[in-house]
Amino acid sequence: MRRLLLSFIFQNDMALAPDLQSPEPYVISLPPSSAVSPATFEDTLYTNYDASFFIPSVLVARSGFDLATVAIIASLLLLSVLSFLFIFHLRIKSRRMKHLQDFNSLWTVRLLLVTFAFLWAVNETIRLPNVRRKYLDPFLTLNQQTNLCKFHVVLSLGFYEPGFLITLLFLVNVSIKKKNPCRMWALLCVSMVCFPMTLIQTILVYFAPLETELPKFVHGSSILTIDFQGNKTVLCTYPFFSCVVFWVFAIVYALAFLFSCWRVLDFVINKSIRVRINLLSAAVMVALPIQILCLGLSWLWLPEEDGYGWVVLVMFFSITTCMAVGEVILIIKPITDALVAGAECRRRFPGGFRLRRQVVQRERVNHQETGL
Repeated sequence: MRRLLLSFIFQNDMALAPDLQSPEPYVISLPPSSAVSPATFEDTLYTNYDASFFIPSVLVARSGFDLATVAIIASLLLLSVLSFLFIFHLRIKSRRMKHLQDFNSLWTVRLLLVTFAFLWAVNETIRLPNVRRKYLDPFLTLNQQTNLCKFHVVLSLGFYEPGFLITLLFLVNVSIKKKNPCRMWALLCVSMVCFPMTLIQTILVYFAPLETELPKFVHGSSILTIDFQGNKTVLCTYPFFSCVVFWVFAIVYALAFLFSCWRVLDFVINKSIRVRINLLSAAVMVALPIQILCLGLSWLWLPEEDGYGWVVLVMFFSITTCMAVGEVILIIKPITDALVAGAECRRRFPGGFRLRRQVVQRERVNHQETGL
């Protein structure tokens, strides 16, 4: 609730001492003063915690949230690496086994799906405060850290996650078509659908409308904090405008995904495949509402507070679960089934398809001779 109350606090007609004035938005941990300027302290928060208690508790809490988030994201990275290995293994096998070539025709689209998930996980890892504080912030200025947060919002909500979801929808739709589309055409379709979302997020983050008239949390992607030791840290946030655009995208996508899953279930007879489609649709339809809810709740707390950490952790867990289920159902499991079928075919016909044709021709000749 403290972030939502900032707009009310900043409307007081007060003045700030000249030695504290700064053109940058920041968070100061000092006792409240009777002199506050709306222009200078638009993003300022005052706390009365004791330094010996406040700093260790915040660091421990943030380290715990970051450690849990890293563990969740690391599991997705490992699964993505395994998916890469499966895709390239099938690619090599399909060159020697002709019956796998049709199944492997969309290997570039499957590779794109795993790439989006992998890059999203890497992007979210770099966003974590402790990771940035140790490995990036010592080499970056405050302005560069702010630009890094803007870049993260554009990539996360405008490119990587929408790209993963659109590629997922494309693979679901293609699964019931008799003929697979061209690989380049498939990549072009995915890119054309992702481009508007990326463009809108870029405009809202870097060229926010009414930037000077609206509160910072509506369009800002970061805040600057100063601890009791004078260390400055830029913490990344999710702007209100970017979240609203993603909400619209998620609603439209959910409707399209449900319609596609309904078409697949109406077409498929195999019980195991129906179970996979139901599991995939459940993962997507649960993850998107949770993410929308968490993005809305994230505005009630500042990034260094425990409530914000819990909300972001739940959001990461839901998205990671959705991506993991998508990789298992659309990448790992189908490739495993195809390789098992290929091994069974080679066991029955050691000489390959030529020997199989010869066997079929001999059976036809025998049937004609015997009058069957």
